[in-house]
Amino acid sequence: MDEDLFSLGGDAPAPRTLSEGNRDHRAPLAVRMRPRSLDEVVGQHAALEPGSPLRRLVATDDDRTAPSSVILWGPPGTGKTTLAYVVAQSGDREFVEVSAVLAGVKEIRDVVDRARTRLRTVGRETVLFVDEVHRFSKSQQDALLPSVENRWVTLVAATTENPYFSVISPLLSRSIVLTLEPLERKDLDTLIDRALTEERGLGGALTLADDAREALLRLGGGDARKILTSLEAAAAAALMKGADEIDAATLAQAVNRAALRYDRAGDQHYDVTSAFIKSMRGSDVDAALHYLARMIEAGEDPRFIARRVVIAASEEVSMADPSALQVAVAAMQAVQMLGMPEGRIPLAQAVVHIATAPKSNASYKALDAAIADVRAGKGQGVPAHLRDAHYSGAKSLGHGEGYRYAHDHPHGVVAQQYAPDDLVGTDYYHPTTHGREEITSRRVEALRRIVRPGDSGPERPTEQPPR
Repeated sequence: MDEDLFSLGGDAPAPRTLSEGNRDHRAPLAVRMRPRSLDEVVGQHAALEPGSPLRRLVATDDDRTAPSSVILWGPPGTGKTTLAYVVAQSGDREFVEVSAVLAGVKEIRDVVDRARTRLRTVGRETVLFVDEVHRFSKSQQDALLPSVENRWVTLVAATTENPYFSVISPLLSRSIVLTLEPLERKDLDTLIDRALTEERGLGGALTLADDAREALLRLGGGDARKILTSLEAAAAAALMKGADEIDAATLAQAVNRAALRYDRAGDQHYDVTSAFIKSMRGSDVDAALHYLARMIEAGEDPRFIARRVVIAASEEVSMADPSALQVAVAAMQAVQMLGMPEGRIPLAQAVVHIATAPKSNASYKALDAAIADVRAGKGQGVPAHLRDAHYSGAKSLGHGEGYRYAHDHPHGVVAQQYAPDDLVGTDYYHPTTHGREEITSRRVEALRRIVRPGDSGPERPTEQPPR
């Protein structure tokens, strides 16, 4: 939250309007650069298209068409607070901000009572902005219902978590949920340029070197507020040095963080990703965690990282530890639900699991060998007894004749030709003796002796495959 415009607890100051805070030259750069109208908002094209709930909320000529409550859902720094301020500014509405971390039921009711009094006495509407609404308990959310139902306040709530899981159904049914997307590179460039040149920003006092811009965007990770905060710190450091340009070294010094060389569309992206995968494959857990940290700190898309981890779980570990894939998929799902920075925790767990697990690439090597034979034209026919016998006339063609149902035989395994004629006896899968695949290896050997007796001696239907 950028600024507590309404502090709850103790001697609470009177709520301040948008104009009082936004024009304060002492306010943080991110606050000073906050858009003053929807036309100044960058990105979020879907949420701001003509006729959208936000457009209707700002248009005050017909209150009957405006939604009474809006829930803004998106990652940090995508403009949730900004959009709430713009809504408040339209029509000279009072803006009151509460934090779900600090406010209780009593405080919420006090805010609503003041809003009702203001509306009744002076006819001025109140925009109630609730930051991190997902942190409100059920009773706290229940306390908002009457004010939303009767439009005593215009509720604009913000959350970084899925509101369909974290907001109560009665409040959801009275609200419009708007999903905000991460800002694109061109949007962030626009914000930086405005901050550098406009009078309410840095007023053209400094320029930004290209390498510093790239580092700033990486360190910001798509969070506009974080980018502007880092830019402000770097500008202060540059001015103290008497410089007229912000370079990468000054930026790194100002934010106490290395300006990582990592271009998500260039060589560093591929080099670090390659090293990450090879470190997991090579069982160097510490190196794998290092490259994971570099990607996270450089603002790499966590969904990309999660996909690489899932691939590694199957490609590098596979049947040597089948649970590795389960952990990796769970980590990918957790990243999607949690977002960052919390998503780094399940990612770390999955990377440690894969790096320390026994390794085997036998499964995908087996498939590649089978694909090579298919491409070479082998195995075109299907044995008649395995062909579909359900359609009319199939039996007259001999389809299914002589098929032996495995469940009718000891241990659910029966001697029978399954492979095409020209591939009988071909072994694609060569399990290792690593981890749990050692058990799989013994089982495969036993199954092949039973299923393919012609390859290794007479059928032994009573032999039980190892479990």
